[in-house]
Parts: sequence; structure tokens; C-alpha cells
Amino acid sequence: MRVALGLSYSGQAYDGWQSQPSGRTVQDQLEMALGKFTNAERIPTLCAGRTDAGVHALMQVVHFDTQVERTPHAWVRGTNSYLPEDISVHWAQIVPGQFHCRASASSRRYAYVLLESPVRPSLEAHRAGWVFQPMDLGRMQQAIPFLLGERDFSSLRASACQALSPVKNLMRVEISQQGAYWRFDFEANAFLHHMIRNIMGCLLVIGQGKQPPAWMAEVIAARSRDAAAPTFAADGLYFLGPRYDLRWGLPERTSAYDWLPCASTATS
Repeated sequence: MRVALGLSYSGQAYDGWQSQPSGRTVQDQLEMALGKFTNAERIPTLCAGRTDAGVHALMQVVHFDTQVERTPHAWVRGTNSYLPEDISVHWAQIVPGQFHCRASASSRRYAYVLLESPVRPSLEAHRAGWVFQPMDLGRMQQAIPFLLGERDFSSLRASACQALSPVKNLMRVEISQQGAYWRFDFEANAFLHHMIRNIMGCLLVIGQGKQPPAWMAEVIAARSRDAAAPTFAADGLYFLGPRYDLRWGLPERTSAYDWLPCASTATS
């Protein structure tokens, strides 16, 4: 039997999603909780999108195979009873064996939440990025067309990126502002390691007037990491979740989206 789960987590305390010898990852915590709930040694899981240390998720989707039969409600309540308070399963669903949380996804969505303030954040620490210099929305929006479509994003990938190809299709970039808070939404078929954080670094350089909007085209054309801005902080990055064909019958979001600044403008 194949089971899919949708979960959210705060990435602050973890070394990312992927299992590591330290055990301080979200995958390690989830697999240990599933093992305790089912009285199994450990249940291996796969995720829709691996997140780095400090990156949060509002709807990470995982799947696993098991001989243990439980109702969807029991999978949610039982697994949560063994998880730390900063990781929570929102839903569970029995899916066909052909479903694969990663390969079946048509796209993946992220949001970056940013605070523009002369003083560093306190309550928003680790939950929002921070800039102290004013930004210009129009300048950043003018740079968006240079990012959209199927492109070679070599300039915006980490040196340790293990993706087989740097070519990805970036379908959507939206920027909105609500008071001192900014929200940047991204959707692509897939993302490279640090790709969004590197895009953020470039957009902020443009928004602060240090480079013209057309500089983004030069960065992409260079196909060199040296051409882009430094990688921006992980603090404000949220994995909003994958999109799947309707035939799988899986949710597209969780109610946790609603607390993000500007959520009403870009949650589809």
C-alpha cells in the first residue's frame, strides 16, 4: 500500500530535509515517528522537494510504501503524536502505486517573505528575510521577464548542485508588498540547489538600484555563478508545495498559507 502525506515544518532547528548521520533533519524525524506509530524499525520516505537548512515548508508532500493498514485520519493523528512540535502532518491519503510524490508533480511552488526595515527583525527572526535599504517594486518587476521560460540557470545554481541539467522552466514570478513586508512567489517545473535564494539576491540588488533590471539578462546569459549576486538568506523561504494532476485527488495547499504576508494576492 502506498500512502501520501502532506506536512508543514519550521526549518530553523533542522539541517534541511534529507536524512543525515546527525539525525537533525526533517526526514529523520518523520521516519522515526512513522516507525514508532507502526511499530516498524523505520519507514523510508520520498519527498516532493528537498529543502535546505533553515528553509520552511507549508505543504511538503511525501510518499511511502507499507504493509500496515490505517485510516487516513489515523495516519495523521498517530504520526503527529510522535513528531516534534515544529513538524506537523496535515493530511494523509492512500494513493495508487503509480503515484510518485516527485515524478508525478507538474510543478513546485515557493514563496520568500522579506521584511524591509531599518532595524533587524525580532519576532520574525528565522521566519523572514531582512533588508534595511528601500526597494523599488517597479525595477524588480521589470527584471522578471528575463527569468521566465525554459532557460539555462547555471548562473543561479549552487556549486554543489547535483541536478543533471541546469535547464529549468520558471513559469511564474510574482512580487507583492504589504506594509513593510514583501512576498516573492515562484513556480517552476523544478528548481536547482539555491536557485531561489540566488534569484532573490539578484532581485534585491536590482530593487535597491545597484544594477539595472536588464542586468538580470546578463546574469542568465553568463551561465556562471560568478556573474550573479551572493546567495540570500534561507530564513524567509517557504516551500508551498507541488502541483499534481487532479486525478490524484490531492490538496494543493494547506490553511497555513493564510498567515503569510500578501497571501491573498498569490496563493493559487
